[in-house]
Amino acid sequence: MTLEVHPLTRERWPDLVELFGRPGASIARGCWCMYYRKTGGGSGVGPGEANRKAMRSLVGRGVIPGLIGYEDGRPVGWISLGPRDDYAKLRRSPVMKAVDDKPVWSIICFFVDKGSRGRGVSEELLRAGIEYARSKGATMLEAYPVDKDEPTHADFLWFGAKRMFDRAGFKEVARRKPTRPVVRRSIRPRPRVR
Repeated sequence: MTLEVHPLTRERWPDLVELFGRPGASIARGCWCMYYRKTGGGSGVGPGEANRKAMRSLVGRGVIPGLIGYEDGRPVGWISLGPRDDYAKLRRSPVMKAVDDKPVWSIICFFVDKGSRGRGVSEELLRAGIEYARSKGATMLEAYPVDKDEPTHADFLWFGAKRMFDRAGFKEVARRKPTRPVVRRSIRPRPRVR
């Protein structure tokens, strides 16, 4: 599978709304990838209107909270990533708290349209995420995937599967819960063209 992947901008906001509005997107529609960006209690999921407005506000201010993948011009996938400091709730997470004080970008979430799952969309989004982070000057990417021997339903793999990150060159750097490692990959800056 080959995706065309673009940053979520104001102009592409309707594409995320369409993607999250489809059948099989109820979790995404409730959270809008705002759970880890918020501080305080609460699940971050629910009716979703407040989360949708908060995400729209971010995008409206010019923040790029992630990338959208398109197949034949139709949005089919999403990856949420950015500087770790953008995700306030990670500081308090017993599983995803900081490993050290190195500056990292975090990959928080994947969502793939129900009809496009099982075809490598998440892996394409991960590749695009690595390149996007590199283009923004990131030198290290961090993620918090699921690592289970038994199959996990796609609806519960929003963090991604560890084996996908293994194939992309990520290495485990911590494991605070049996099924939830912290993985990292160093990113070399692009060589300057003279």
